[in-house]
Amino acid sequence: MDWLPGELCLKIFQLLDHQSLASAPQVCRKWRALTSDDELWRKLFSDRWGTDAAAFYAPEGSKSWKDVFVVQDRCDRYGLGVRIIREGKDYYLIYQGEIQRYLGSRQDTDGDGGKDAPRQDADDDEQRQIANRILFFLGDLEAACADAKRVKA
Repeated sequence: MDWLPGELCLKIFQLLDHQSLASAPQVCRKWRALTSDDELWRKLFSDRWGTDAAAFYAPEGSKSWKDVFVVQDRCDRYGLGVRIIREGKDYYLIYQGEIQRYLGSRQDTDGDGGKDAPRQDADDDEQRQIANRILFFLGDLEAACADAKRVKA
């Protein structure tokens, strides 16, 4: 597709679903530039959620339509409340579809030719770190809620 004009490539990209479109930038720099086209993501958003929703959720400031699409998709998948999610091997804390905090990552546990014990210890340590981050966040959240209740009263 290197020899195709950019406008024709954009027409082809408009036929893709959001998952394929999100993977396309990994192919080459030209595709990365073309798939970051704001109009392409606006159309994808409008096709999925309608023009009224597109008008309501239109990006503000430095946000792009791709950013708005990703947040709305996450809201559809996980809801609007506070959630701890895993995307790939990474854990995030989200609220209303927006990532609030990165919690950590699980690494591959590929066989090391008999060196499983050190790798298992590293995996256990990493999981403990993720659990600690989650617990610290929950403690912060509980303290913030208690402060908010005192202010209301």
